[in-house]
Amino acid sequence: MKRLFDEPDQDRKLHERRIPTIGGIIIFAATIFSFSLWYRGGTPNLLQYLVATGLLLFFVGVKDDIIGTAPVKKLLAHFIAAGILVLMADVRITSLHGLFGIREIPEWASIGLSVFAYIVIVNAFNLIDGVDGLASGVGAIASFIFAWFFYSQGSFVMASLALSLCGALLGFLIFNFSPAKIFMGDSGSLTIGLFMSILAVRLVEFPLNLMHHDYKLVSKPILALAILAYPLVDTFRVFLYRTIKGQSPFTADRNHYHHRFQRAGFSDKQTVLVIYLYSIIMPLLTILLQKLDGTSTFFIVFSAAFILLELSLFIGEKLLKK
Repeated sequence: MKRLFDEPDQDRKLHERRIPTIGGIIIFAATIFSFSLWYRGGTPNLLQYLVATGLLLFFVGVKDDIIGTAPVKKLLAHFIAAGILVLMADVRITSLHGLFGIREIPEWASIGLSVFAYIVIVNAFNLIDGVDGLASGVGAIASFIFAWFFYSQGSFVMASLALSLCGALLGFLIFNFSPAKIFMGDSGSLTIGLFMSILAVRLVEFPLNLMHHDYKLVSKPILALAILAYPLVDTFRVFLYRTIKGQSPFTADRNHYHHRFQRAGFSDKQTVLVIYLYSIIMPLLTILLQKLDGTSTFFIVFSAAFILLELSLFIGEKLLKK
């Protein structure tokens, strides 16, 4: 009745029919509802800041889905949300835990790095929402791994947030998997990115003295990056590609990895299943390398992140041609 559809676009989009595009409404509602039921308090009160920043980005996303939002206004909303999380909720990175030989960092660097991490993660999930079931499936896998980590370390508040998001995304994935009946839109991808950024920073900052002995050697910054490997690697690659081409890094195109998989002959389902598997392998690889020093692990994981995707493209293309 309100014509709230995502229209086909041969230049940028893959679908060939009109599809409802405000599925993010239920992702946001289900996550906040479930987390509110199971929340048992914390210091500071995470729920109040989560609701405040979530509402801000959610309505920016809804407005963008329905009538569009100027990029500068969306960026302003990101900075406001980041400011609330970093300066008021104190959800920020204070140490690199030995990565590149760096441990404690100055407060100004902590604030800058935390805001940067938040904006990158939120926009990374926004950018990978280009194939049926991709952002929702990758988000479900990442949130489940975050939940497993926090639950295994006895952090039940953060485990509840991660599982609430995971459940919301799994429910949504039923209708979003190829062929999609509904899209999450910006209201969904921005919500996912917000919660993921909080989970990632809290993982990096998890107290070493509270960690289970089996995981004390794991580099927490690298594990957080590995859990979010696909959105971060894809965003880094497309921004680098556009910059080398002399284009604005924010110019929309069809050079994401999921577009390359489809040009190689993969179907939507094959594309997302390969990326799902990749999203599971990367954190496992980080855990297997936990006895190495953080810097060595970073370069191995960083190299493997690109090699695995390129190798999957190469082998898949050869097999599909046969």
